[in-house]
Amino acid sequence: MGIIQEKIIETLRDKGRQEGVKDVRIGLGYTAVQLESGKTGLAYTFRQDLPGGCSVFHGLRPLAGRKAWELLSFLNSDEKIEAALGLASANALVNHQINGALEGDILEFLNLHPEDEVGMVGYFAPLVSELKKRVKHLHIFEKLDQPGEILPEEAAFEWLPKCQIALITSTTILNNTLDSLLNSSASCREVILLGTSTPLLKEAFKDTPVTMLSGIEVLDAERVLQIVSEGGGTQFFKNFVRKVNLPVFE
Repeated sequence: MGIIQEKIIETLRDKGRQEGVKDVRIGLGYTAVQLESGKTGLAYTFRQDLPGGCSVFHGLRPLAGRKAWELLSFLNSDEKIEAALGLASANALVNHQINGALEGDILEFLNLHPEDEVGMVGYFAPLVSELKKRVKHLHIFEKLDQPGEILPEEAAFEWLPKCQIALITSTTILNNTLDSLLNSSASCREVILLGTSTPLLKEAFKDTPVTMLSGIEVLDAERVLQIVSEGGGTQFFKNFVRKVNLPVFE
């Protein structure tokens, strides 16, 4: 189990035992968990890693009707679908009406300097153009089938120690690379965990280099669940969620 996954599970253990699961959707783009209270969380689905055959999830059934704790405990699984269920459950438990949260785009809250070197782990296309205007260099680390001048994802471990800002996709929680990436980012001035899958749970990140958690709060659960079921992603969520940025240190 990764250190961050363990912290998330332990921090939310009691809350997860109190909340029941109403609905679960395992979509091609995202996985969603809705609690009986109506609160809903999302996590990325690694569809490229899904097993063959007519069933992509062979685990615990049924999922709806169980306590959120049972799904949350999947976060330490090596199976990507189980891990996504765990992270979506965590986000359903915490990504709502967060004290101290700042609404808006992450670029509104980043302290960028013209001489900064910025490392972006995961390709966040809407941020690229503006970042290139405001900093010295933007280094993007992603799978090589992405457009533009993208470095291979393993190059992040070499480059992040040379950067002042690190933007790290929260899907790294799911593929078990976040702990190593945070070690590489230890000297950065700002480290932001970014994306729809981000758990807005600062207690789990206080002993890490992470300075900001940038995620979403689901506002219209039924529409979001429908989008997940129909294979939609972030561009379809935008009218039914709000962007939320939570400083880890106050």
